[in-house]
Amino acid sequence: MAEPSPAEDASNLRLNRRRAVILRWWLLAAVAIAVSSAPTLLDIALPRVPMFAVLALMAGFNAFLEWRARKQEAVGAGELFGELCVDLAALAILLYLSGGAANPLISFLLVPVAVAALSLSGILTAAVAVLAVALYTLLMWQFLPLAVGDAERAARLHLAGMWLTFVVSAAMIAWFVARMTASIRERDSRLAAAREQALRDERVVALGALAAGAAHELGTPLATIAVLVGELEHDPSLDADARADLALVRDQVVLCKGIISGMAARAGVLRPDALQAREAGAWLEGVRARWHAMRPHAVSRLTLEGTATPLIATEATLEQALVNLLNNAADAANTEIGITLIRDPAKLVIVIRDGGPGFAADVLRQAGRAPLPARSGGAGIGLLLAFSAVERLGGRIVLDNPVGGGGRATIELPVADLGGT
Repeated sequence: MAEPSPAEDASNLRLNRRRAVILRWWLLAAVAIAVSSAPTLLDIALPRVPMFAVLALMAGFNAFLEWRARKQEAVGAGELFGELCVDLAALAILLYLSGGAANPLISFLLVPVAVAALSLSGILTAAVAVLAVALYTLLMWQFLPLAVGDAERAARLHLAGMWLTFVVSAAMIAWFVARMTASIRERDSRLAAAREQALRDERVVALGALAAGAAHELGTPLATIAVLVGELEHDPSLDADARADLALVRDQVVLCKGIISGMAARAGVLRPDALQAREAGAWLEGVRARWHAMRPHAVSRLTLEGTATPLIATEATLEQALVNLLNNAADAANTEIGITLIRDPAKLVIVIRDGGPGFAADVLRQAGRAPLPARSGGAGIGLLLAFSAVERLGGRIVLDNPVGGGGRATIELPVADLGGT
């Protein structure tokens, strides 16, 4: 497992400090209830004035820490260590006033040790543990004894107090450990997602290098095809249908040359200043028109929903992502492709739906994480590139198979923020 960064360590300390504040409130409440009820319910005389004074000081100290935690961003390990030492000292004073080591509440000394073990380094945790042991040892010799006349009754009260202390300590430690474990799992999940994103970016960069090389190598065969098409067009023996086919081939060659020239011109341009703000509906209609030039036999229908006219931050990779999704939809079935643009002031949603058999289970599970085997229905490398382009712009792609059949790709994109222009 990867080591957490300093920023993650600081974040964990802030969270653990907040939890320690909550845990301290619980502990103070439990001790206050015990001090208040012991003389009445258990017929045990306690020096309640000094004990309540200690509880009041600790309550003020904890309130100050809670206020400071809301105002302060950075939290050092030394601060939490000092707070736990104060907790141990306060507990030791309360125990000194109520029987010392014979008091069943002595187990509360373990709570700061547990917090330290889950939050601090080994050296600081060892220091807190040594302090707790030293205080426990001192309380075996220095304490104010409790006045209980009946020895048998004192033994029963001690056992009951030990049980109650164990229950409270177990609940507090379990709560803190459960919260800490959840934080560790969340951090591990973020680290795994970051590693996965880094691997995906490496694949995309490698694919970009291959695409640049392919663009360079395709120039020669395309030029040869263009020359041959030009010569064939001058052949007087060709009929009208053949000439129409040659004209279509010539247009496709010109389109391919334009794509290759654009790839070469945009190579390496992935900076934020390469983004352009466009009206979402006009941009999508333009992408659809250019895609139909590449796929003249495909049929699609564009539907605009919503009355807003938000802007969208566009770049070449976003258009390529949309074209890849449209190609997958066209390859899935020879039916009309539905394209819906849902315009909202907060975000844009583009839904592409085809009438094919739907996405395979492995496509739904792995799409955008790794290249998929090419199929007759698409969903190969194009999906990886599409996911990468959309996520880099702050959006996301969701694939599913709707109830009515076919496959559906939903693109969610943020609205362009032009700083009020």
